[in-house]
Amino acid sequence: MTTLTCFALEEEATPFRKIAATRTSVSILIVGIGRQNAEKSVQRFLAANSPELVFTCGFAGGLNSELKLGDVVFEAADYPPPSPVLPLLTQLQAAGAKPATFHCADRIATTVAEKQALRAETGADAVEMESAAIHSVCRERGLACVTVRVISDPANEDLPLDFNALAKPDHSLDFGKLAWTVAKSPGKIGALLALQRKTRLAANRLTAVLARVIFP
Repeated sequence: MTTLTCFALEEEATPFRKIAATRTSVSILIVGIGRQNAEKSVQRFLAANSPELVFTCGFAGGLNSELKLGDVVFEAADYPPPSPVLPLLTQLQAAGAKPATFHCADRIATTVAEKQALRAETGADAVEMESAAIHSVCRERGLACVTVRVISDPANEDLPLDFNALAKPDHSLDFGKLAWTVAKSPGKIGALLALQRKTRLAANRLTAVLARVIFP
């Protein structure tokens, strides 16, 4: 089965890219942050390629307090049989992933208070910024699509910086703003290094699950 795996950031995809490098049946697409970037990227890819299955992957913020750092969570739309999604859901659980509901947001939820508000408003278990757009594109084309994400910042943790304020108009990180912010607040360096370690752990956990499902 030919498979497209979508990630917002290269950092999310790096461990998976290493194990998928020789697999011609699997494509990796870095779509960028946010709905608009994801929609455009996937539409361009599908204009020239015809995968049978699409995964929207990467990091997610926890909204459900029961989800911990490194927990892999998934969600799929309802597809009638003989959809390839149905057996995948069983395989995902066997690989250690948990079923969950996602909220696709327009900004990064950076504080515990924001996450609590989103949980109360939406009832979702996790928050990310691309999957709704990718599912919409796939639905229009009759393609099966599954969200598989990993918790990189749990519900009870603030991010060390407001990354929304450090973003360019296209949602990518403005490294100049980041450097200036860190220079003004050097005490944040330790927290940023800790976040880097957590995201590496999360990316590896996600890859372990994806590998068991895509390369059984």
